[in-house]
Amino acid sequence: MGGGGQDVAASITFPVWAWAVFLGLVALLLFLDLFVLHREAREIPFREALLLSAGWISISLLFGGFVWTLTGPAVAAEYYAAYLVEWSLSLDNVFVFSVIFTSFAVPREYRYHVLFWGVVGALVFRAIFIVAGIGLLNAFEWLVFVFGAFLIFTAARMFRGSGGSGKDYKNSRALRLFRRILPATKEYRGDNFIISENGKRYATPLLAVLIVIETSDLLFAIDSVPAVLSITSNTFIAYSSIAFAILGLRALYFALEGLVNRFVYLHYGLAAILAFVGAKFILEGFGVHLPITASLFPIAAILAISITASLMLTRPGRSRRSQS
Repeated sequence: MGGGGQDVAASITFPVWAWAVFLGLVALLLFLDLFVLHREAREIPFREALLLSAGWISISLLFGGFVWTLTGPAVAAEYYAAYLVEWSLSLDNVFVFSVIFTSFAVPREYRYHVLFWGVVGALVFRAIFIVAGIGLLNAFEWLVFVFGAFLIFTAARMFRGSGGSGKDYKNSRALRLFRRILPATKEYRGDNFIISENGKRYATPLLAVLIVIETSDLLFAIDSVPAVLSITSNTFIAYSSIAFAILGLRALYFALEGLVNRFVYLHYGLAAILAFVGAKFILEGFGVHLPITASLFPIAAILAISITASLMLTRPGRSRRSQS
């Protein structure tokens, strides 16, 4: 039994060449992003961010077609459902990134650069979490109840909370430890993370921002990885779906940063998604296996409703019309 019960992809082993295609594509996209499209530190305009987001989503959907070609529609549906779960939960990262960048007064032209390395770190840690999670679920089947209960608990906490906007990121425990190890400059030095002055190495505030982003993402991974494993227990499907959702996160941030304050109902939608996949985990522990479409369509519907309701409630001029 895997993380998603008797999911279709659980018994499928993807060939080495499929892994090579996936990892090669990820490496190529990261190379093009850093060394071709964004070699110089600059602000990402809204229009470019929208185009980049559309590009990342298109690549992710096309990769699902690759999975479909290899294994058929049922496994591809698992990939799409897992991708949608991770992409949905990634929206919450946008809120946190906005708070972190504001707290540290990060110049807008440096934000894409720090998010790039944040994504690289997230890809590494997600791989570790997925391998560990699937290994634990295969060894101890009763952990589906633990993971499911944890997701429902997280959903309840998210339903009551506001996305961590009240946290003091500048005085986090990880950052206090970092400051003891490496002296830091008070000012930003371009988009450099570490500089050398008078024979000594100093961290810049940008490295502190990167550390805060990475530690915050680790907390997100604790939620998102079990959520994805509730959909599929296949390592290839789980990691590829998560990887492509994460790769598009930077462009998503720049496309949505101006709309962050308008997503007033989004955390309710994300809480509902976590509660749904948590309940699915627990049901499968009891031998009740839902078809993948019973996961894909409700998740998409919950996300669409929460976003649409938020944008309608906060549309320009609404408050003035309601008062008249």
